[in-house]
Amino acid sequence: MTITDGLLFIREWFRHPRSVAAIFPSGRALASLMTKDISVRSGSVLELGPGTGVFTQALIKRGVRQQDLTLIEHSSRFAHLLQTRFPNARVLRMDAADLDRDKIFDGVPVGAIICGLAFLTMPQEKVATILKAAFDCLHPDGSFFLFTYGYRCSVPNGTLVQLDLQANRVGRTFQNIPPASVYRIRRR
Repeated sequence: MTITDGLLFIREWFRHPRSVAAIFPSGRALASLMTKDISVRSGSVLELGPGTGVFTQALIKRGVRQQDLTLIEHSSRFAHLLQTRFPNARVLRMDAADLDRDKIFDGVPVGAIICGLAFLTMPQEKVATILKAAFDCLHPDGSFFLFTYGYRCSVPNGTLVQLDLQANRVGRTFQNIPPASVYRIRRR
């Protein structure tokens, strides 16, 4: 993380504290844990809420090509930074809750989804809308990865049951500020 990234992140947090998941961008340890099961063999990857691109960079280091990345970012400042930083990725400035309305994949499923959205600050209905739309884009064997600073998955059990999904903890890192857990969500 550069000082510029940190300042941009803090500024965006102050402007929209409920939509930015943390005060600081995620660290390398969390990015490594979030992306450890994704590689070039995963195919295309959808990233929701990439922020400054910490997870995006980790995906590229794991062999995922920029042209196989679709980055959904609501913040115009983050979206501009991502377009500059990853010119061959598809960066879409939009709310992840509108994913189902914007059939952006033309029926071709993505292999994995990385999520940096602040689910704990969203209404349960919005979380369910985002998950349903995301799983409509995801290959039947694909996985949805998210992180949380809590000790439980940030998707409520009722939402998982309603959408016929299951969550399993991939791991926890204390080398992030604050410490975080990563969860994999799959279809039952």
